[in-house]
Amino acid sequence: MKPVFDWLSLLLLIPGVVVGYNNGLARTPQMGWNTWNRFGCDIDEELIVESAKVVAGRLAVYGYQYVVMDDCWHDVSRHPDTGAPRPDPERFPRGIKAVSDEVHALGLKIGIYSSAGMYTCAGRFGSLGYEEIDAKTYAEWGIDYLKYDNCFNEGQSGTPLLSFNRYAMMSRALNATGRPILYSMCNWGEDQPWNFATTIANSWRMSGDISDRFNDFDERCPCTSMLDCKLPGFHCSMARIVDFAAPLGQKAGPGQWNDLDMLQIGNGGMTFDEYVTHFSMWALLKSPLILGNDLLNMSNETWTVITNTAIIAVNQDLNGQPGIRLWKTLVPEGGDLQLWRSELVNSSFAVALMNASPEEHVIDVSFTDAFRDMDKYWWEATYTVYDLWEKDGEGEWGRSLGTMSGGIRGVTVASHQTKVWRLVPVSQPQRKRGKHAHCYLPRL
Repeated sequence: MKPVFDWLSLLLLIPGVVVGYNNGLARTPQMGWNTWNRFGCDIDEELIVESAKVVAGRLAVYGYQYVVMDDCWHDVSRHPDTGAPRPDPERFPRGIKAVSDEVHALGLKIGIYSSAGMYTCAGRFGSLGYEEIDAKTYAEWGIDYLKYDNCFNEGQSGTPLLSFNRYAMMSRALNATGRPILYSMCNWGEDQPWNFATTIANSWRMSGDISDRFNDFDERCPCTSMLDCKLPGFHCSMARIVDFAAPLGQKAGPGQWNDLDMLQIGNGGMTFDEYVTHFSMWALLKSPLILGNDLLNMSNETWTVITNTAIIAVNQDLNGQPGIRLWKTLVPEGGDLQLWRSELVNSSFAVALMNASPEEHVIDVSFTDAFRDMDKYWWEATYTVYDLWEKDGEGEWGRSLGTMSGGIRGVTVASHQTKVWRLVPVSQPQRKRGKHAHCYLPRL
């Protein structure tokens, strides 16, 4: 469904008005595939091209369009005369431009990786001090996406201004090329990028690196909150990143997204229900959906999760509102239950119940809770309710459960499972006017 009017597109046409990173990209969260989670440094042009063929042939129809080569594409050094970046001649014997052309010929877009430091995280040459020549070269290669990391940053971090200045140099260099290149900052939430990256990047990593675990604690991801985290670290479990992201949705919107890190679905560390939760929460929080599995060897279960069109539609909804957590309740056996909501186009909603506990629970999801921060008429409305993890009689995701008032009763949610519903209002009580009336303006 499309909104009646796209206010953000209008604003971009007004001279002098800047909304987010003003390159016109990522009006909805970017979707694609990245090499790192599954392959690390073990990449070459054959892997990129063959994986791109899978994206083009099977996944593009679902919205996946970027094929991103992460760290380790680099030669041992830059060009000795120009300082330009150059690829490993054994891994990429035809050069990046030839690979880029082949990916483009498949109807896809291609991404590359560097770091806002002297070296990348795997020890290859970084882009700090080389922003202009690197951006120019990427544009000449036909690059459409830059993932820009944070390793070996020469101490140029510790305050938001230091990090902003360092990352803004690449932002300006990319813009100067004249080529639309999606700018994906990857500074792990250091120095609170949600407060400054909105003006220079299309997305920003808001936590330490994800691990392929549901809710394990690891000392290498020591913070309990990202709001004043001094060591974002890595090996952060999926559920921990959801906790980190909970208060940050207010900073994101079209063209500027909190990035919860690349998806681990299909890499073997979680159960099917846990991967369902992973995909559901990334979608609801409006994180980029960047696959990180082996596309050439994909199970039916993995395929089922990453191609759920109803969940993808929540992520790609043009209203661009990241989910908000309405409540989080600890349970006696450990863990918690969480209720989330995201407002979608045409006054519909996505509501999710996440069970981060080790036991099954049966609860009622009341509309009073689901709309606790909204006017009372939303509590009293009647909704058609669609279960987004069930298929209808025609095999489409989003089976109708019928019309409901008051809430969704008797919901059984298994351990580490997430239920997601789409609520479409059928009837709404008359809004009261007078001193309690509200003025509804477009969300910018």
